[in-house]
Amino acid sequence: MSIAPNSPQLTPLLAGSPCWVELPVPDLRAAVDFYTGLFGWHYADDAGYCVAMVDGIPVAGLPTAEQAGPWRLYLLTPHARATAEKAFHLGGTVLRNPEDIADHTQSTLIRDPSGAVVGFRHVPPDWRFGTNGHGAFAWAELNTRDGAAVDAFFRDLCHFDMTQIGDGHRFDYVVWSVEGQDVLGRQRMGREFPYRQKPHWMIYFNSAPEIDIDAVANRVVELGGRITVEPYDTPFGRITTVEDNNHMAFSVVDQSRAIEAEPRAEVDDPYDD
Repeated sequence: MSIAPNSPQLTPLLAGSPCWVELPVPDLRAAVDFYTGLFGWHYADDAGYCVAMVDGIPVAGLPTAEQAGPWRLYLLTPHARATAEKAFHLGGTVLRNPEDIADHTQSTLIRDPSGAVVGFRHVPPDWRFGTNGHGAFAWAELNTRDGAAVDAFFRDLCHFDMTQIGDGHRFDYVVWSVEGQDVLGRQRMGREFPYRQKPHWMIYFNSAPEIDIDAVANRVVELGGRITVEPYDTPFGRITTVEDNNHMAFSVVDQSRAIEAEPRAEVDDPYDD
């Protein structure tokens, strides 16, 4: 997760980088009320598809659906059909065959070998996706119980470069990058995750520095959601994890509140006397 200026901008169109997020909602009005109250989103209609905007730049989609969410991440691909075929041959599952959709893109959904679901989209050259500003996309990470398997799967599928920033054991967190740009994180789920929780992608949205992240968490509760992880400080910013008024989880980060990381220490073996 990299520190970025507090103003909306467009994400570079690099293959494998995030290019869209969306939340299927059974009650569009309730979702609009919640996210407007939290982030101040404005909205546009694209052939019946609700697009959330920050300062005139699209940041998320709210398609109507029979069942709610979860938040879905889409990665850029130059060819959705080829990506789906390759994912299948690498041991993934294609949940939705590539198809043209209302916003003039072609997309597919796959399940990786650990069980987490992610989308891939081929988009036109003028595609816009805001990645900074209050309520815009900030980061995404894959939480999985089999880090080695998904690292190998996405390395072959997307040609990511991968850097371990933890110790690989007690804290196993790998940053995936494209052309030197960090684009995604992968975290091995440890004891802090409930035993029955399935592998999943966590979507992070930006909080403006002038809006305290603790106030954001409190606002979630006022709007009918709940806090699942109280605000905490990290080298990437102050973060909270919450659920919206339909129990869909996401995180919010104030990247200006980053703390200095402690020097990495050698990991002691508790059984080694």
